[in-house]
Amino acid sequence: MYELNEKIRDLEPYEPIAGEYKIRLDANESFLRLPESIMASALHATFSVELNRYPDPTAKALCAAFARAYRVDAANVVAGNGSDELISIIFQSFLQKGDTYATVAPDFSMYDFYGYLAECRGVSIPKNEDWTINVDRLIETCNREQVKLLIFSNPCNPTSLGLDRAAIRRIVSGVSGLVVLDEAYMDFWNESMLAEAASYDNLLILKTCSKAFGLAALRVGFAVGQERLIRAIKAVKSPYNVNALSQRMAETVLKNRGECEAATRRILLSRDALQAGLLQLMQRFPGKMEVVQGVTNFVVVRTPQAEALFQKLLADSIAVRYFKAMSALRITAGSTGENAAVLDHIRDFFEA
Repeated sequence: MYELNEKIRDLEPYEPIAGEYKIRLDANESFLRLPESIMASALHATFSVELNRYPDPTAKALCAAFARAYRVDAANVVAGNGSDELISIIFQSFLQKGDTYATVAPDFSMYDFYGYLAECRGVSIPKNEDWTINVDRLIETCNREQVKLLIFSNPCNPTSLGLDRAAIRRIVSGVSGLVVLDEAYMDFWNESMLAEAASYDNLLILKTCSKAFGLAALRVGFAVGQERLIRAIKAVKSPYNVNALSQRMAETVLKNRGECEAATRRILLSRDALQAGLLQLMQRFPGKMEVVQGVTNFVVVRTPQAEALFQKLLADSIAVRYFKAMSALRITAGSTGENAAVLDHIRDFFEA
């Protein structure tokens, strides 16, 4: 009988929260659908797609639309089948077996998964107790451990906290390896390094259309950096990695970034309302919960009763994300009604 190799033998497929729930605030998706006018334009744009032909391997029009929307040079942009694919490509190509990469903890769990598949040595650099990053310790550790690749999200998923540009500049200038900066949630903050990406020979910035743009179903992401780095990614990625329908629809949406920014403002208003309601509950139940005031489209609640609260919300048909190691819940900002329901059920939980 054929035997799987040791590396993949005991791996389990990724399984998000399964089942039907009335309220889904577990995946950091946008609770807003595309405006009807943009949706109509995006669907109309797909009519010209020739389904019998392979998509543009360079996603030239899509990358150009992204470049215009974010005011960067299109030569410094490459598209991926979601930023997850780009992370996988970077680990597989910029590192060799046995090389050392570094993450900060807690952070996006998939970084270590891709590092494991690339058969590289991982160094986990712990954050402070309040989940902030000690920049000096980060730089010192990376250089001492001869780290070839440092990857972290900014703002961070799952903590919701971020580093400002000054701190990022120190890190990129202070380490000798490649820095991969995942800005998936930067559309909700104002400390992006995109405008400076081409100024560094060791910086790659990842972006996604899944959060602020509400295009999670399309699986479209981007990497931005010096042309030399971008050409390397283009050389190693699959030739037709972003399908033609996703290319055309995302291109249309990016050309209407103004309306998308209006949606982002609505998401932030929802986040602020959810955060304010949770802060009121924190004052009402002192010592029971702590609300992290972050800069993303979600709010993090730390509580010793995180697992019990998580299970109670699921039982009430409300899905949020539970992080056992953090003893915390991550709650995506939802509609006014969804936020109100979550707050009511959390209040009932602590009252009981």
